Order: sequence, then structure tokens, then C-alpha cells
Amino acid sequence: MSTHPSHNEADLPQQIRVSIGSAIILGLLKGKLTAEPTTAYLMTYVTGKCTANCAFCPQARGSRSKDEMLSRVSWPIFLTKDTLKAIKIAYAQRRIKRVCIQALNYPNVTAQLVSLVKAVKQHAAIPISVSCQPLSREDLLRLAEAGVNRIGIALDAANEKLFDETKGAGVSGPYTWESQFRKLNEALEVFGRGNVSTHLIVGLGETENDIISLIQRCVEMGVLPALFAFTPVRGTRLEKHPQPLIESYRRVQLARYLIVTGKARSEDMDFDGAGCLTDYGVEPNILTNIIETGEPFLTSGCPDCNRPFYNEKPSGPIYNYPTALSTSEIEKIKRQLRLKT
Repeated sequence: MSTHPSHNEADLPQQIRVSIGSAIILGLLKGKLTAEPTTAYLMTYVTGKCTANCAFCPQARGSRSKDEMLSRVSWPIFLTKDTLKAIKIAYAQRRIKRVCIQALNYPNVTAQLVSLVKAVKQHAAIPISVSCQPLSREDLLRLAEAGVNRIGIALDAANEKLFDETKGAGVSGPYTWESQFRKLNEALEVFGRGNVSTHLIVGLGETENDIISLIQRCVEMGVLPALFAFTPVRGTRLEKHPQPLIESYRRVQLARYLIVTGKARSEDMDFDGAGCLTDYGVEPNILTNIIETGEPFLTSGCPDCNRPFYNEKPSGPIYNYPTALSTSEIEKIKRQLRLKT
């Protein structure tokens, strides 16, 4: 029996969005998958859009994108009760290892999240992550008590200027750089170091130095930074903004891995006048051995999160690999990093 308190039926949403890959792995839809998600990705359902207005997001209140989009992924609507049953079966069959709930910003979202988390926990003793807007300490405590074991609060942008331009005052958004860090610290107090994540988007206009320095700051705080490649989506403010160069993304991925695993620090790395990474501060043979594991180039985020094709088409280029890399893929990455094979 679940030790988590029963949910409030009045707050439990009747419908929920499920990423299309998750819907297939849960048996809610039929379809073939090039790579199977190891986490079930859910998104709170509300009529209309998010009250925030992030420039890159299809769910932004000013976006003209389709309602079912988040990044380049479609999130069809299902009955919550059917989704809960499917999660119970898929977790028992070890087809999924975690549930991740993406929360839009709207009134009453916390009450719905708390009820949804409790309902999931009554069906399966599965780890649950919630990715949400900055919440009050009281709301964070409610989520922790309901059974959430990891929380994610996105910074997205790599510096304050870009943050304001894409998430804050520049787009009439509700967020500020300073407040976002304050809320991350509150989340650390509630969930503990290592149980708080943030999302960082590469390719909004930052330098590699900007984002690698921010990765270091997050790690020192006890926040796990997950990397995303900017993806233009039709109907958003940034629909014509290009994706980052794959070579640049690879350098940032490798630097992130070195920082997160404690093998290097951003201040040990060298950057040129344009802020591009030129030296990782690690012995070349050690660096080569790390690259050959392929691990730095896997999807980063919560445990068991592989987010297949969230940033890319299956035909490539692949920014975040959802499964272990092949020898030929590692050789390709070495060329992208301009390392001798």
C-alpha cells in the first residue's frame, strides 16, 4: 500500500498531456519508436496557454504554435485515469523508470500537481520529477510531501541579459534572473543538494564561456544542470532563430560532463576572445578516454531521463543521444571536436 496521502479528487485534472513517445511506450497510442523513452513525460493540461511568455516556447501565452507542442514534440491529450493505469502497468513491466511532469504556469497548478503526484504514487512506487515555474517554499513542501523526489526550475538562458530578453521583462514575462536563483536555493533547502535540476538552453546568443561558467555556478550550488539545444518552433518569437552549431554544442556537453563529474572546473578552462572554449584543463589522454565512453553526449538531466529527439529529428544532427553511442558515432563526435581519431 502507498504511504502517500490520498489525493483530492476535486483537484485531480480529468485530462493530461503525454509526450507522443511516452504515449507509445505506455500503450496509449500505437506506433514505432526509434528510441524508447525511459521516463514517462507528462504535461499539465489547461485550456489555452501558459501565463508565462518565454520567447522559445510553444506554450507561451503570446505564441501562435499549436497547443499540443512543447519543443519539437507533440503532447496529445489523454484521460488522466487511463494514463495512471498505463503508468502502473509500464512500471511493473520495467518499461519506464521515472515519471516527469512538466507544469505550465497557471492558477491552481500546484493543487493539480499535488493531486496528480499522489495519484501516480497510489498506482506505482515510481520516482517522480516535476519541472515547474519558481514556486513558493510552501508549495515546494507540498510537492515533497506528496511524493516528488526531484524538482526542476529552468534558468534556460546563460546570462541575465538573455534571461530578461527571453523569459523576463523583454517579453513581458513574470521571471527575473535574481528571483530564479533565489527559488533554486529554496528548492535546495526543501529537496536537498543533488535533487534539484535546472535546464540550460545552448544557442540563445550566449558565448560558450557564459554557459560553462553558469554550469560551474549551478554545480557549486548543488543544482544539476541539464543541457538542451535551442530548437526553433513555428509560431514562437524565436521561430527564425538558428539551432546552435553542433561543434559548439559538443564542446559545451564535454565541459559540462567534466564539471559535473568533478574532473575539471570552468576556471581551469581556456577561452578565446569570442568566448569559445579552446582548452578543457584536462590531460589530453584523459580527455580522449572520457570522450570514448560516449557519456558526455548522452541526454543530461534527472536519473533515467533520455528525452529521445526532444531537440532533434531522428535523422540528425543528434544533439543529445538517448542511448549508448556506437563506435562510429563516437568517431563522428571526435571529428566535431576536432580531435584526431
